[in-house]
Order: sequence, then C-alpha cells, then structure tokens
Amino acid sequence: MLGSGVREAAAALRLGQLTPTELCQKSLSLIKETSFLNAYITVTEELALKQAAEADKRFQQGKPLGVLDGIPIAIKDNFSTKNIETTCASKMLKGYIPPYNATVVQRLFDQGAVLMGKTNLDEFAMGSGSTDGIFGPVRNPWSYSKQYREKRKHACPDGDENSDWLITGGSSGGSAASVSAGTCYVALGSDTGGSTRNPASHCGIVGLKPTYGLVSRHGLIPLVNSMDVPGILTKCVDDAATVLGVLAGHDPQDSTTIQDHFQPFTLPDVIDVTKLCVGIPKEYHAPGLSSEILALWSKAADLLENAGAKVVEVSMPNTCYSIVCYHVLCTAEVASNMARFDGLEYGHRADVKDSTEAMYSATRREGFNDVVRGRILSGNFFLLKQNYEKYFLKAQKVRRLIADDFVNVFRSGVDVLLTPTTLGDAAPYLEFIQEDNRTRSAQEDVFTQCANMAGVPAVTVPAGLSSRGLPLGLQFIGQAFCEQQLLSVAKWFEKQTDFCLLACHENGHIVKQQNITWSLRHGDLRAHLTSHQFIYIYALYAV
Repeated sequence: MLGSGVREAAAALRLGQLTPTELCQKSLSLIKETSFLNAYITVTEELALKQAAEADKRFQQGKPLGVLDGIPIAIKDNFSTKNIETTCASKMLKGYIPPYNATVVQRLFDQGAVLMGKTNLDEFAMGSGSTDGIFGPVRNPWSYSKQYREKRKHACPDGDENSDWLITGGSSGGSAASVSAGTCYVALGSDTGGSTRNPASHCGIVGLKPTYGLVSRHGLIPLVNSMDVPGILTKCVDDAATVLGVLAGHDPQDSTTIQDHFQPFTLPDVIDVTKLCVGIPKEYHAPGLSSEILALWSKAADLLENAGAKVVEVSMPNTCYSIVCYHVLCTAEVASNMARFDGLEYGHRADVKDSTEAMYSATRREGFNDVVRGRILSGNFFLLKQNYEKYFLKAQKVRRLIADDFVNVFRSGVDVLLTPTTLGDAAPYLEFIQEDNRTRSAQEDVFTQCANMAGVPAVTVPAGLSSRGLPLGLQFIGQAFCEQQLLSVAKWFEKQTDFCLLACHENGHIVKQQNITWSLRHGDLRAHLTSHQFIYIYALYAV
C-alpha cells in the first residue's frame, strides 16, 4: 500500500502517482494473499473495480469528490449494503440482501470511497474475540510478525506455529485486521461496549467511538439501540478525524442523531497540552490488569505531565457496578431486537410445517448460535414482570449514576480521561476459547463499556509493544460532542509515542520468515511473495 494514511494516499492520487484502479487492484491482491486471516466475509471485487474506474474519470477531470475519493475501505458485515449480502456472521441472515445502504455507508460512497468488502465479526456482534461467527475466527495479523514468532518460539520451542495465532479482539475483529494488514485504509465497525476499541488496541491501530447521536445508526443492524455507535478504525488519528467529518451529522432516518450542523475539522500539527487537565480514574486499576499496561498507563500520564498538562487522580465510584449493569441492559435490549428474526420476512426459515409456533422455534434454534440464544434467554428473564424492577429498572438507575460520574468529573475541570483499553495484549486463540463468551466479554469490556453507557466519545491509540512484541493501546475518553479536543489530545500522544517507528524498528531492516523475505528501506516495504502463509504486517506503518 502507498503511504501511511488516507491523506498521503489521496495526495498521491491527486498528483497522478497512481490511479484509483491501481490502488484498488493492490488492495484486492493483498486481500487474496492474506485470506488466511479470515478478515473478510465478502470481497466486493466487481463493485470495487467499478467504483475505482469511476474515480479514475473524476481524477482525470480534476474533480475528485473529496479526500476519500478512490480510497479503499471495508465495512463490518452488520451494516446494510445495497445488493450486497449482509450476514452479521449468522446463519439467520445468510443470503440476506438489503435493499438499501446504511447512512454511514452511503456517505462514504458519496465521497467516492471504494468498497473492498464486508468484514468478519462475532455473530450479531456479540463477543470480544471475533471467534464466534459462522465463518470462523479472525486471525490477528500480528500473529505473523517477526518479533512475536521469535519470542513465542523461545518461550515454547515445541509449539505449533500454525495453531498459536492470536485473536483480534472483537466484535469488529475483521475490520481491525483489514486495516492492520494494510488491505484498506479505513474500516467501519460497530461499538456497543468496546467492539471497535478492543480490536483496534489488539491490532495496533486507532479505534474511535464517537459520541452517541453524532453518527447515524440507520442501517446498522441493532444490538443495543441505546448504546450502539458506528465506530471508525484507521491507521492514524488524523484519518479518524477525516472519516468522522464525512460521517457525522443529522440524519432524518435516525431520530437519535443531533439536530445541529456538524462542522468537520482538521487536527493541528502543533498541539499545546499545557492548558489540558487529564484525569486518571483510580477505579480503572482493575483486577487482572497486566503489569505492562499499568506501566504504560503510568508512563503516558508522566509524559503528559512533563509536557505541561495537569494530571489528576479522579474517582468514578460507580465504575465497579458498570459491567454487571451493562450485562443486564445489553441482554434486555438484545432480547427485544432479536425478536424480529422469526423466519417470516427475511433470513433463515426452518423447514417445519407443523405450526407457525413450531416454525418460529425451529428457525431461531437453527439460526442463532449458543451465544445469541443465551443472551436472548438472559434478557427475557430480566424483562419478566416479576424481575423488571429488580433487574432492568435498577440497572437503568445505575446507568444514570455511571453517566453522572462522567458529568461530575468533567465539570470539575477535567478535559479528558486517560485509561487502559484492554487488560493486556492479544491472547492466543486456543487460550482465549478456554473461557466462555460471557466471561471473556466481561473481562475484555471492563474499560470500554462505561463510555457507551454514558454516551461519551472515546478513542484508543497504539502506545507500545508488550514483552511478546504485541501492540498495547491506551484509551482517551472525552466530553460529549467534544471530538475535536479528544482527537487533538490523541494525536499529540500518537506523535509522542511514535508507534509506527517503534514497530518498524522492532521488525528490523530485513525480515525472513519461513519462505518469506521483505525489505524495508526508508519506510518503503516491498514484499516478495513465495508463500501464502505470510502477512504484510508493516505496510501500514510505512513512513
């Protein structure tokens, strides 16, 4: 891939250094070469080449639609895409062809973006590993990095290289892997409790969850209506700001979107943090937090303080109740949303003719996996008449207290919060599946779901590498509708950590793995393909 981000690629297209079709073909080729990652459910090759050809004409006429014109993108497979199968990685929707585009998809198309395909996920976005969809688990591109392989081999000399691959996190793991592997510049995910930020952190990229109501949910197949937000996954913070400028704003099709006009913004290159107040929530020092994340968190706080920012410890006392509260509210809304999948109007229908009720039952038994059925059962239990006040209503009250924690902290003068994104680095797949989906989700969402319940924006930024050579991310949480301030801080931090140079330095100048070699000179990564078992892992970090 050319360049390190959207703006660099857009500049190359404008200067005629390559055409949108050439860029599209490079992406399609790389998607095929990295198919073992299982990042894509559907590759829209025909549509991509058609969109790229149209972009060619616009560039020839000197009339590009915008900075995203001709730029390869990917969309999580729970966003509706007109005339393209949208499955939510579930048998229930296998073969379903939406008649319309989700608003966010249409807005990207209106800017000339080129769709490479629909990405893999946990079934109906219920999970934190991208391991529970019907199309199989997604592999983390960092599983094939030189430093991880070497350190893994040293720690487990008898280990099987083909079975010790890492999870991406979830549920937007396919989108995160597609950006991390360099097959596209931008990917959309959904974020209900951290489903964009979690995989972004594990895959070493930027993941943004905007303020609830800033970006339209129309066409996003719902999981939890009151928390779902379209998420943005990119290689750098500037790209996230660019994409947000395209997606944000009122949508008549979504009554929860803001009424005010959204003004796109460009992040400054020089950012002053001396007037910034950064809060460190003491309750986020959670059980299970790895020593590496803790050290990185502390180092980041020191970095901000040394740059002149005011760093203060803050208390958010209701955080300890958040994951339980989230589970109750999430499953209750899941039970309601999943009721629409009955086999009558669209999606899977069981071949049962005994009665309508028998057909309903068989359809849902066959169409949903154990995870989805389990959440439906839990949600219906919480919504029973005798349980409604005891569980659902009480959880709503606790949610208000959690939201108030954020309000009180920001009113005290804090501008942004700095927290971990995950407990540690990406887990090997065989280790991850030892725990059930509910347990893993509770562990992985502990730092991220509070922002969804409060409706505030949050972004995860790569901050360093673990002792295993895997990416670690930190999260900034901002005030509602203050994305410009949030992303400015995130960009400042991104520039200080210089993660891209760190990753390239770790990988060395010449890499040899099995039958694969590639050379890195002045940030130009050239691959010589001799095996399908490789990953173009650092193409996105070319500088």
